[in-house]
Amino acid sequence: MCMRAVRLSSLLLALAGPASAQLISIKTVPIAQGDQFEIFPSNNLGMGSVSIALADTLLDPFLNPAKGARLGAARFFGAPTAYGISQGAGGGRTLPLAVSAGAGAWFGAFSLAFQQVDASKPPFDQGVFLHPTPLPLPGVPESTVATVPPRQNSYGNQYVFAMLGRRAPASGLSLAASALWARLTGVDGVDLLFAGNAGLQQFGHTVDLRLGLLKEWPGERSLTALVLHNRFGMTDDVAYLDQVWNPATQQIVVRPRLERNHDQTNTWGAHVEYVRPLAASGWRIGWLATANRMSHPKLPEYELTNVPVIPRDPGHSAAYNIGIGVSKTRGPLTFGIDAIYEPIWSYTWADAASPVVTATGDTIPVGGRTVENHFRFSNGLLRMGFSRDVELGPLGKTAGLQLGLMVRSVRYQLAQSDNVQAVAHRLQEGWLEWTPTWGVSLRFPDLEIRYRGRVAKGTGRPGVATSPSGFFAAGRDLALAGGSILVAPSGPISLQEVSTTTHQISISLPLR
Repeated sequence: MCMRAVRLSSLLLALAGPASAQLISIKTVPIAQGDQFEIFPSNNLGMGSVSIALADTLLDPFLNPAKGARLGAARFFGAPTAYGISQGAGGGRTLPLAVSAGAGAWFGAFSLAFQQVDASKPPFDQGVFLHPTPLPLPGVPESTVATVPPRQNSYGNQYVFAMLGRRAPASGLSLAASALWARLTGVDGVDLLFAGNAGLQQFGHTVDLRLGLLKEWPGERSLTALVLHNRFGMTDDVAYLDQVWNPATQQIVVRPRLERNHDQTNTWGAHVEYVRPLAASGWRIGWLATANRMSHPKLPEYELTNVPVIPRDPGHSAAYNIGIGVSKTRGPLTFGIDAIYEPIWSYTWADAASPVVTATGDTIPVGGRTVENHFRFSNGLLRMGFSRDVELGPLGKTAGLQLGLMVRSVRYQLAQSDNVQAVAHRLQEGWLEWTPTWGVSLRFPDLEIRYRGRVAKGTGRPGVATSPSGFFAAGRDLALAGGSILVAPSGPISLQEVSTTTHQISISLPLR
Protein backbone atom coordinates (compact mmCIF):
# COMPACT_ATOMS: atom_id res chain seq x y z
CA MET A 1 0.00 0.00 0.00
CA CYS A 2 2.86 2.35 0.77
CA MET A 3 4.48 1.84 -2.62
CA ARG A 4 1.13 2.40 -4.27
CA ALA A 5 0.89 5.68 -2.41
CA VAL A 6 4.35 6.63 -3.65
CA ARG A 7 3.42 5.93 -7.22
CA LEU A 8 0.05 7.62 -7.04
CA SER A 9 1.61 10.76 -5.62
CA SER A 10 3.41 11.26 -8.90
CA LEU A 11 0.18 12.69 -10.32
CA LEU A 12 -0.43 15.27 -7.62
CA LEU A 13 1.07 18.20 -9.47
CA ALA A 14 0.88 16.93 -13.02
CA LEU A 15 -1.14 19.86 -14.28
CA ALA A 16 -0.23 23.50 -13.93
CA GLY A 17 -2.35 26.58 -14.16
CA PRO A 18 -1.96 29.21 -16.84
CA ALA A 19 1.69 29.37 -17.90
CA SER A 20 3.67 32.57 -18.28
CA ALA A 21 7.11 33.93 -17.52
CA GLN A 22 6.00 34.88 -13.99
CA LEU A 23 4.00 31.74 -13.15
CA ILE A 24 6.24 28.74 -12.53
CA SER A 25 4.67 25.42 -13.50
CA ILE A 26 5.20 22.25 -11.46
CA LYS A 27 5.00 18.79 -13.03
CA THR A 28 5.98 15.48 -11.48
CA VAL A 29 5.30 13.34 -14.55
CA PRO A 30 6.19 14.09 -18.19
CA ILE A 31 2.60 14.18 -19.34
CA ALA A 32 2.06 15.89 -22.69
CA GLN A 33 -0.19 18.95 -22.60
CA GLY A 34 -1.01 21.39 -25.35
CA ASP A 35 -0.39 25.12 -25.20
CA GLN A 36 -3.92 25.69 -23.93
CA PHE A 37 -3.19 28.73 -21.79
CA GLU A 38 -0.82 30.49 -24.17
CA ILE A 39 -3.56 32.55 -25.76
CA PHE A 40 -1.65 35.76 -26.58
CA PRO A 41 0.46 36.56 -29.68
CA SER A 42 4.23 36.32 -29.41
CA ASN A 43 6.88 37.79 -31.68
CA ASN A 44 9.70 35.68 -30.22
CA LEU A 45 7.95 32.30 -30.20
CA GLY A 46 9.88 31.26 -33.32
CA MET A 47 13.15 32.19 -31.58
CA GLY A 48 12.66 29.71 -28.76
CA SER A 49 10.66 32.33 -26.79
CA VAL A 50 13.87 34.19 -25.86
CA SER A 51 12.75 37.12 -23.71
CA ILE A 52 15.19 38.23 -20.98
CA ALA A 53 17.48 40.55 -22.97
CA LEU A 54 15.28 40.75 -26.05
CA ALA A 55 11.89 42.47 -25.95
CA ASP A 56 8.83 40.59 -27.23
CA THR A 57 6.83 43.47 -28.66
CA LEU A 58 3.59 41.47 -28.87
CA LEU A 59 3.64 39.38 -25.69
CA ASP A 60 5.32 41.66 -23.12
CA PRO A 61 2.28 43.89 -22.35
CA PHE A 62 0.17 40.82 -21.53
CA LEU A 63 2.77 39.43 -19.10
CA ASN A 64 3.67 42.74 -17.43
CA PRO A 65 1.02 45.40 -18.08
CA ALA A 66 3.49 48.25 -17.46
CA LYS A 67 5.29 47.28 -20.67
CA GLY A 68 2.18 48.43 -22.49
CA ALA A 69 3.72 51.91 -22.23
CA ARG A 70 6.01 50.88 -25.10
CA LEU A 71 3.11 50.29 -27.45
CA GLY A 72 2.80 52.81 -30.24
CA ALA A 73 -0.35 53.83 -32.07
CA ALA A 74 -3.64 52.04 -31.55
CA ARG A 75 -3.52 48.61 -33.13
CA PHE A 76 -5.67 45.54 -33.63
CA PHE A 77 -4.26 42.05 -33.03
CA GLY A 78 -5.49 38.63 -33.96
CA ALA A 79 -3.58 35.42 -33.26
CA PRO A 80 -5.39 32.18 -34.24
CA THR A 81 -3.52 29.32 -32.56
CA ALA A 82 -3.89 25.56 -32.97
CA TYR A 83 -2.07 22.65 -31.37
CA GLY A 84 -2.23 18.94 -31.97
CA ILE A 85 -0.83 15.88 -30.20
CA SER A 86 0.60 13.16 -32.38
CA GLN A 87 -1.18 9.86 -33.02
CA GLY A 88 -4.54 11.61 -32.67
CA ALA A 89 -4.15 11.90 -28.89
CA GLY A 90 -5.69 15.39 -28.61
CA GLY A 91 -5.62 18.99 -29.76
CA GLY A 92 -7.18 22.41 -29.48
CA ARG A 93 -7.82 25.73 -31.20
CA THR A 94 -7.89 29.29 -29.85
CA LEU A 95 -9.00 32.55 -31.46
CA PRO A 96 -7.80 35.59 -29.46
CA LEU A 97 -8.70 39.12 -30.59
CA ALA A 98 -7.12 42.17 -28.96
CA VAL A 99 -6.95 45.92 -29.34
CA SER A 100 -4.46 48.34 -27.77
CA ALA A 101 -4.72 52.12 -27.64
CA GLY A 102 -3.38 55.19 -25.86
CA ALA A 103 -4.54 58.71 -25.09
CA GLY A 104 -1.94 61.13 -23.75
CA ALA A 105 -0.31 59.57 -20.70
CA TRP A 106 -2.85 56.73 -20.54
CA PHE A 107 -2.64 53.40 -22.36
CA GLY A 108 -4.63 50.19 -22.29
CA ALA A 109 -5.62 46.98 -24.02
CA PHE A 110 -8.60 44.64 -24.20
CA SER A 111 -8.75 41.06 -25.44
CA LEU A 112 -11.27 38.26 -25.91
CA ALA A 113 -10.38 34.66 -26.67
CA PHE A 114 -12.55 31.71 -27.61
CA GLN A 115 -11.14 28.21 -27.32
CA GLN A 116 -12.02 24.64 -28.23
CA VAL A 117 -10.12 21.79 -26.55
CA ASP A 118 -10.52 18.27 -27.87
CA ALA A 119 -11.17 15.43 -25.47
CA SER A 120 -7.98 13.49 -24.79
CA LYS A 121 -7.38 10.03 -26.14
CA PRO A 122 -4.56 7.59 -25.44
CA PRO A 123 -2.29 7.43 -28.51
CA PHE A 124 -3.49 3.92 -29.30
CA ASP A 125 -7.20 4.56 -28.64
CA GLN A 126 -9.34 4.15 -31.73
CA GLY A 127 -12.25 6.08 -30.23
CA VAL A 128 -14.30 2.93 -29.52
CA PHE A 129 -16.11 2.93 -26.19
CA LEU A 130 -18.88 0.58 -25.18
CA HIS A 131 -21.41 2.24 -22.89
CA PRO A 132 -23.36 -0.56 -21.21
CA THR A 133 -26.86 0.20 -20.05
CA PRO A 134 -27.00 0.33 -16.22
CA LEU A 135 -29.42 -2.17 -14.74
CA PRO A 136 -31.39 -1.58 -11.53
CA LEU A 137 -30.86 -3.57 -8.36
CA PRO A 138 -33.76 -4.86 -6.24
CA GLY A 139 -34.79 -2.39 -3.58
CA VAL A 140 -32.73 0.47 -5.00
CA PRO A 141 -34.86 3.40 -6.26
CA GLU A 142 -34.03 4.60 -9.75
CA SER A 143 -33.73 8.17 -8.41
CA THR A 144 -30.60 7.17 -6.48
CA VAL A 145 -28.78 5.97 -9.60
CA ALA A 146 -26.04 8.40 -10.62
CA THR A 147 -26.27 9.99 -14.05
CA VAL A 148 -23.22 9.34 -16.18
CA PRO A 149 -22.01 12.55 -17.86
CA PRO A 150 -21.87 12.02 -21.63
CA ARG A 151 -18.47 11.68 -23.24
CA GLN A 152 -17.73 14.93 -25.05
CA ASN A 153 -15.66 15.32 -28.17
CA SER A 154 -14.52 18.83 -27.20
CA TYR A 155 -14.79 21.52 -24.55
CA GLY A 156 -15.31 25.28 -24.92
CA ASN A 157 -13.44 27.91 -22.89
CA GLN A 158 -13.67 31.71 -22.90
CA TYR A 159 -11.10 34.32 -21.79
CA VAL A 160 -11.40 38.05 -21.10
CA PHE A 161 -8.37 40.31 -20.56
CA ALA A 162 -8.19 44.03 -19.75
CA MET A 163 -5.22 46.29 -19.04
CA LEU A 164 -4.94 49.97 -18.07
CA GLY A 165 -1.88 52.04 -17.23
CA ARG A 166 -0.35 55.47 -17.08
CA ARG A 167 3.11 56.69 -18.04
CA ALA A 168 5.11 59.64 -16.70
CA PRO A 169 7.55 60.49 -19.49
CA ALA A 170 9.50 63.03 -17.43
CA SER A 171 10.50 60.39 -14.85
CA GLY A 172 10.55 57.37 -17.14
CA LEU A 173 8.05 55.58 -14.90
CA SER A 174 4.99 53.61 -16.01
CA LEU A 175 2.43 51.88 -13.80
CA ALA A 176 -0.29 49.55 -15.03
CA ALA A 177 -2.68 46.84 -13.88
CA SER A 178 -4.30 43.95 -15.73
CA ALA A 179 -6.97 41.33 -15.07
CA LEU A 180 -7.63 38.04 -16.82
CA TRP A 181 -10.74 35.95 -16.22
CA ALA A 182 -11.45 32.60 -17.85
CA ARG A 183 -14.45 30.32 -17.84
CA LEU A 184 -13.25 26.75 -18.24
CA THR A 185 -15.16 23.61 -19.16
CA GLY A 186 -12.10 21.59 -20.12
CA VAL A 187 -8.42 21.38 -19.18
CA ASP A 188 -6.27 19.41 -21.58
CA GLY A 189 -5.10 16.03 -20.30
CA VAL A 190 -7.25 15.84 -17.15
CA ASP A 191 -9.57 13.16 -18.53
CA LEU A 192 -6.59 10.81 -18.86
CA LEU A 193 -5.82 10.95 -15.14
CA PHE A 194 -9.03 9.20 -14.05
CA ALA A 195 -8.43 5.70 -15.37
CA GLY A 196 -11.44 3.71 -16.46
CA ASN A 197 -13.89 6.61 -16.26
CA ALA A 198 -17.13 6.33 -18.22
CA GLY A 199 -17.67 10.08 -18.46
CA LEU A 200 -16.19 13.34 -17.23
CA GLN A 201 -17.64 16.81 -16.82
CA GLN A 202 -15.35 19.74 -15.96
CA PHE A 203 -16.23 23.28 -14.98
CA GLY A 204 -14.34 26.04 -13.27
CA HIS A 205 -12.51 29.32 -13.74
CA THR A 206 -9.21 31.10 -13.34
CA VAL A 207 -8.52 34.69 -12.30
CA ASP A 208 -5.17 36.42 -12.82
CA LEU A 209 -4.51 39.91 -11.39
CA ARG A 210 -1.27 41.82 -12.05
CA LEU A 211 0.26 45.14 -11.07
CA GLY A 212 3.37 46.13 -13.01
CA LEU A 213 5.99 48.89 -12.84
CA LEU A 214 8.42 49.96 -15.56
CA LYS A 215 11.36 52.31 -15.03
CA GLU A 216 13.44 53.44 -18.03
CA TRP A 217 16.69 55.40 -18.00
CA PRO A 218 18.68 57.01 -20.80
CA GLY A 219 20.94 54.59 -22.59
CA GLU A 220 18.24 51.90 -23.03
CA ARG A 221 18.43 50.66 -19.45
CA SER A 222 15.20 49.44 -17.87
CA LEU A 223 13.86 47.81 -14.70
CA THR A 224 10.50 46.08 -14.50
CA ALA A 225 8.71 44.73 -11.43
CA LEU A 226 5.48 42.82 -11.04
CA VAL A 227 3.24 41.41 -8.32
CA LEU A 228 0.47 38.98 -9.19
CA HIS A 229 -2.28 36.86 -7.70
CA ASN A 230 -3.64 33.87 -9.55
CA ARG A 231 -6.58 31.67 -8.52
CA PHE A 232 -7.28 28.43 -10.35
CA GLY A 233 -10.30 26.30 -9.48
CA MET A 234 -11.82 23.33 -11.28
CA THR A 235 -14.44 20.75 -10.40
CA ASP A 236 -14.30 17.34 -12.08
CA ASP A 237 -17.41 15.15 -11.99
CA VAL A 238 -16.11 11.69 -12.85
CA ALA A 239 -18.40 8.74 -13.55
CA TYR A 240 -17.44 5.09 -13.25
CA LEU A 241 -19.39 1.95 -14.19
CA ASP A 242 -19.08 -0.64 -11.40
CA GLN A 243 -19.93 -4.29 -11.83
CA VAL A 244 -22.07 -5.55 -8.94
CA TRP A 245 -23.88 -8.81 -8.20
CA ASN A 246 -27.67 -8.82 -8.61
CA PRO A 247 -29.00 -11.53 -6.26
CA ALA A 248 -32.45 -11.45 -7.86
CA THR A 249 -31.21 -12.41 -11.34
CA GLN A 250 -28.02 -14.14 -10.18
CA GLN A 251 -26.13 -11.99 -12.66
CA ILE A 252 -23.51 -9.27 -12.64
CA VAL A 253 -24.96 -5.91 -13.59
CA VAL A 254 -23.46 -2.48 -14.17
CA ARG A 255 -24.13 0.37 -11.75
CA PRO A 256 -22.91 3.94 -12.33
CA ARG A 257 -20.94 5.80 -9.64
CA LEU A 258 -20.30 9.55 -9.70
CA GLU A 259 -17.36 11.16 -7.87
CA ARG A 260 -16.72 14.89 -7.52
CA ASN A 261 -13.12 16.10 -7.40
CA HIS A 262 -11.94 19.64 -6.67
CA ASP A 263 -8.68 21.12 -7.94
CA GLN A 264 -7.73 24.47 -6.38
CA THR A 265 -4.45 26.37 -6.41
CA ASN A 266 -3.91 29.96 -5.25
CA THR A 267 -0.65 31.68 -6.17
CA TRP A 268 1.02 34.89 -5.02
CA GLY A 269 4.02 35.95 -7.07
CA ALA A 270 6.66 38.63 -7.55
CA HIS A 271 8.95 39.16 -10.53
CA VAL A 272 11.76 41.61 -11.39
CA GLU A 273 13.85 42.10 -14.54
CA TYR A 274 16.76 44.40 -15.32
CA VAL A 275 18.12 44.96 -18.85
CA ARG A 276 20.99 47.13 -20.05
CA PRO A 277 23.29 47.37 -23.08
CA LEU A 278 26.87 46.13 -22.92
CA ALA A 279 29.88 48.16 -23.97
CA ALA A 280 30.13 46.22 -27.21
CA SER A 281 27.87 47.61 -29.90
CA GLY A 282 24.58 45.75 -30.31
CA TRP A 283 24.94 43.54 -27.21
CA ARG A 284 22.44 43.57 -24.35
CA ILE A 285 22.30 41.66 -21.08
CA GLY A 286 19.44 41.04 -18.67
CA TRP A 287 18.67 39.35 -15.37
CA LEU A 288 15.42 38.13 -13.84
CA ALA A 289 14.18 36.67 -10.57
CA THR A 290 10.77 35.22 -9.72
CA ALA A 291 9.14 33.94 -6.54
CA ASN A 292 5.84 32.04 -6.35
CA ARG A 293 4.05 30.91 -3.20
CA MET A 294 1.27 28.40 -3.92
CA SER A 295 -1.37 26.95 -1.65
CA HIS A 296 -3.38 23.91 -2.70
CA PRO A 297 -6.60 23.91 -0.63
CA LYS A 298 -7.80 20.82 -2.48
CA LEU A 299 -6.09 18.40 -4.85
CA PRO A 300 -7.92 15.87 -7.04
CA GLU A 301 -8.05 12.17 -6.23
CA TYR A 302 -6.54 10.94 -9.48
CA GLU A 303 -7.17 7.23 -10.01
CA LEU A 304 -5.00 4.67 -11.74
CA THR A 305 -6.18 1.31 -12.96
CA ASN A 306 -6.20 -1.32 -10.20
CA VAL A 307 -4.62 1.06 -7.69
CA PRO A 308 -6.74 2.23 -4.71
CA VAL A 309 -7.52 5.92 -4.58
CA ILE A 310 -5.69 7.78 -1.83
CA PRO A 311 -7.41 11.02 -0.74
CA ARG A 312 -5.35 14.14 -1.29
CA ASP A 313 -6.10 17.23 0.69
CA PRO A 314 -4.11 20.43 1.30
CA GLY A 315 -0.56 21.10 0.25
CA HIS A 316 1.68 24.04 -0.52
CA SER A 317 4.62 24.86 -2.78
CA ALA A 318 7.36 27.46 -3.05
CA ALA A 319 8.85 27.99 -6.51
CA TYR A 320 11.64 30.33 -7.59
CA ASN A 321 13.70 31.08 -10.65
CA ILE A 322 16.73 33.14 -11.50
CA GLY A 323 17.95 33.74 -15.01
CA ILE A 324 20.36 35.58 -17.24
CA GLY A 325 20.07 36.40 -20.92
CA VAL A 326 22.09 38.09 -23.63
CA SER A 327 21.15 39.30 -27.10
CA LYS A 328 23.01 40.67 -30.09
CA THR A 329 21.60 42.84 -32.86
CA ARG A 330 23.67 43.54 -35.94
CA GLY A 331 21.72 45.12 -38.72
CA PRO A 332 18.96 42.72 -39.81
CA LEU A 333 20.34 39.83 -37.71
CA THR A 334 19.25 39.26 -34.09
CA PHE A 335 20.41 36.53 -31.72
CA GLY A 336 19.38 35.76 -28.13
CA ILE A 337 19.93 33.17 -25.43
CA ASP A 338 18.39 32.69 -21.95
CA ALA A 339 19.46 30.40 -19.10
CA ILE A 340 17.08 29.94 -16.13
CA TYR A 341 17.38 27.84 -12.98
CA GLU A 342 14.25 26.84 -11.02
CA PRO A 343 14.46 25.48 -7.45
CA ILE A 344 11.05 24.32 -6.18
CA TRP A 345 9.82 22.79 -2.92
CA SER A 346 6.41 21.11 -2.55
CA TYR A 347 4.76 19.46 0.42
CA THR A 348 1.59 17.38 0.10
CA TRP A 349 -0.09 14.83 2.32
CA ALA A 350 -2.96 12.38 2.67
CA ASP A 351 -5.54 12.72 5.45
CA ALA A 352 -7.08 9.81 7.36
CA ALA A 353 -10.81 9.51 6.67
CA SER A 354 -11.20 7.30 9.76
CA PRO A 355 -8.93 6.30 12.67
CA VAL A 356 -5.98 4.24 11.38
CA VAL A 357 -3.87 1.87 13.48
CA THR A 358 -0.19 2.10 12.56
CA ALA A 359 2.42 -0.65 12.41
CA THR A 360 3.81 0.53 15.76
CA GLY A 361 0.42 0.24 17.49
CA ASP A 362 -0.38 3.95 17.57
CA THR A 363 -3.59 5.39 16.13
CA ILE A 364 -3.77 8.20 13.58
CA PRO A 365 -6.97 10.16 14.28
CA VAL A 366 -9.42 11.39 11.67
CA GLY A 367 -7.72 14.18 9.74
CA GLY A 368 -4.25 13.00 10.73
CA ARG A 369 -1.59 12.63 8.07
CA THR A 370 -1.12 9.09 6.86
CA VAL A 371 1.35 9.85 4.05
CA GLU A 372 3.58 12.94 3.74
CA ASN A 373 5.43 13.85 0.54
CA HIS A 374 8.31 16.32 0.34
CA PHE A 375 9.31 17.17 -3.24
CA ARG A 376 12.50 19.06 -4.05
CA PHE A 377 12.97 20.17 -7.66
CA SER A 378 16.07 21.39 -9.43
CA ASN A 379 14.87 22.39 -12.91
CA GLY A 380 16.65 24.20 -15.72
CA LEU A 381 15.53 25.98 -18.88
CA LEU A 382 17.66 26.99 -21.87
CA ARG A 383 16.23 29.09 -24.71
CA MET A 384 18.07 30.28 -27.79
CA GLY A 385 17.18 31.60 -31.21
CA PHE A 386 17.92 34.00 -34.02
CA SER A 387 16.03 36.03 -36.60
CA ARG A 388 17.00 37.54 -39.97
CA ASP A 389 15.12 40.27 -41.80
CA VAL A 390 15.26 40.78 -45.55
CA GLU A 391 14.19 43.99 -47.31
CA LEU A 392 11.82 43.22 -50.19
CA GLY A 393 11.70 46.64 -51.80
CA PRO A 394 11.80 50.38 -51.35
CA LEU A 395 8.27 50.63 -49.90
CA GLY A 396 9.12 49.26 -46.45
CA LYS A 397 8.23 45.63 -47.17
CA THR A 398 10.23 43.24 -45.01
CA ALA A 399 10.32 39.46 -44.67
CA GLY A 400 11.70 37.69 -41.63
CA LEU A 401 12.89 34.20 -40.68
CA GLN A 402 13.20 32.80 -37.15
CA LEU A 403 14.68 29.58 -35.76
CA GLY A 404 15.10 28.56 -32.14
CA LEU A 405 15.25 25.83 -29.51
CA MET A 406 13.99 25.37 -25.95
CA VAL A 407 15.36 22.66 -23.66
CA ARG A 408 13.77 22.04 -20.26
CA SER A 409 15.32 19.74 -17.67
CA VAL A 410 13.17 18.48 -14.77
CA ARG A 411 14.89 16.77 -11.83
CA TYR A 412 13.39 16.15 -8.42
CA GLN A 413 13.66 14.06 -5.29
CA LEU A 414 10.80 12.73 -3.22
CA ALA A 415 11.15 12.03 0.47
CA GLN A 416 8.00 10.20 1.54
CA SER A 417 6.98 9.21 5.05
CA ASP A 418 4.37 6.49 5.41
CA ASN A 419 3.05 7.11 8.92
CA VAL A 420 0.88 3.99 8.77
CA GLN A 421 3.66 1.51 8.04
CA ALA A 422 6.26 3.69 9.84
CA VAL A 423 8.64 3.59 6.90
CA ALA A 424 10.29 6.22 4.71
CA HIS A 425 11.32 6.22 1.06
CA ARG A 426 13.53 8.43 -1.10
CA LEU A 427 13.07 8.44 -4.84
CA GLN A 428 14.49 10.42 -7.76
CA GLU A 429 12.98 11.22 -11.14
CA GLY A 430 13.79 13.39 -14.13
CA TRP A 431 13.39 13.92 -17.85
CA LEU A 432 14.26 16.32 -20.70
CA GLU A 433 11.85 18.19 -22.98
CA TRP A 434 13.07 19.44 -26.37
CA THR A 435 11.16 22.09 -28.33
CA PRO A 436 12.43 23.26 -31.74
CA THR A 437 10.74 26.48 -32.95
CA TRP A 438 10.48 28.36 -36.23
CA GLY A 439 8.75 31.37 -37.74
CA VAL A 440 8.33 33.56 -40.80
CA SER A 441 6.89 37.06 -41.08
CA LEU A 442 5.89 39.63 -43.65
CA ARG A 443 5.73 43.30 -42.67
CA PHE A 444 4.23 46.20 -44.59
CA PRO A 445 3.98 49.80 -43.37
CA ASP A 446 0.34 49.23 -42.40
CA LEU A 447 0.16 45.47 -41.79
CA GLU A 448 2.19 42.73 -40.10
CA ILE A 449 1.59 39.01 -40.63
CA ARG A 450 3.54 36.46 -38.60
CA TYR A 451 3.56 32.68 -38.50
CA ARG A 452 5.16 30.89 -35.54
CA GLY A 453 5.44 27.17 -34.88
CA ARG A 454 7.01 24.71 -32.50
CA VAL A 455 7.01 21.01 -31.66
CA ALA A 456 7.55 19.72 -28.10
CA LYS A 457 9.12 16.30 -27.56
CA GLY A 458 10.04 14.28 -24.49
CA THR A 459 6.57 13.88 -22.95
CA GLY A 460 3.80 11.30 -23.27
CA ARG A 461 0.18 10.33 -22.73
CA PRO A 462 -1.05 7.60 -20.36
CA GLY A 463 -2.90 4.58 -21.64
CA VAL A 464 -2.74 0.79 -22.03
CA ALA A 465 -1.69 -0.79 -25.31
CA THR A 466 -2.34 -4.46 -26.01
CA SER A 467 0.55 -6.52 -27.30
CA PRO A 468 0.17 -9.73 -29.33
CA SER A 469 1.10 -11.80 -26.30
CA GLY A 470 -1.97 -10.68 -24.44
CA PHE A 471 -0.04 -8.64 -21.91
CA PHE A 472 0.26 -4.86 -22.07
CA ALA A 473 3.27 -3.10 -23.49
CA ALA A 474 4.70 -0.19 -21.53
CA GLY A 475 5.84 2.89 -23.38
CA ARG A 476 7.35 5.46 -21.03
CA ASP A 477 7.23 4.72 -17.29
CA LEU A 478 4.57 6.69 -15.44
CA ALA A 479 5.64 5.66 -11.97
CA LEU A 480 7.65 7.98 -9.78
CA ALA A 481 10.27 5.40 -8.95
CA GLY A 482 12.90 5.32 -11.66
CA GLY A 483 12.65 2.17 -13.75
CA SER A 484 9.60 0.74 -11.97
CA ILE A 485 6.20 0.15 -13.54
CA LEU A 486 2.68 0.26 -12.08
CA VAL A 487 1.96 -3.42 -12.32
CA ALA A 488 -1.73 -4.34 -12.42
CA PRO A 489 -3.40 -7.72 -13.07
CA SER A 490 -4.21 -6.63 -16.63
CA GLY A 491 -0.89 -4.88 -17.24
CA PRO A 492 1.04 -1.76 -16.38
CA ILE A 493 -0.02 1.83 -16.87
CA SER A 494 2.37 3.68 -19.14
CA LEU A 495 3.14 6.93 -20.88
CA GLN A 496 3.54 6.45 -24.59
CA GLU A 497 5.75 9.17 -26.03
CA VAL A 498 4.02 11.73 -28.23
CA SER A 499 4.87 15.15 -29.66
CA THR A 500 2.85 18.37 -29.39
CA THR A 501 2.88 20.71 -32.39
CA THR A 502 1.67 24.31 -32.15
CA HIS A 503 0.95 26.76 -34.97
CA GLN A 504 0.16 30.46 -34.51
CA ILE A 505 -0.68 33.09 -37.11
CA SER A 506 -0.78 36.66 -35.82
CA ILE A 507 -2.04 39.73 -37.64
CA SER A 508 -1.42 43.29 -36.50
CA LEU A 509 -2.71 46.45 -38.14
CA PRO A 510 -3.11 50.08 -37.08
CA LEU A 511 -6.59 51.41 -36.30
CA ARG A 512 -5.83 54.88 -37.62
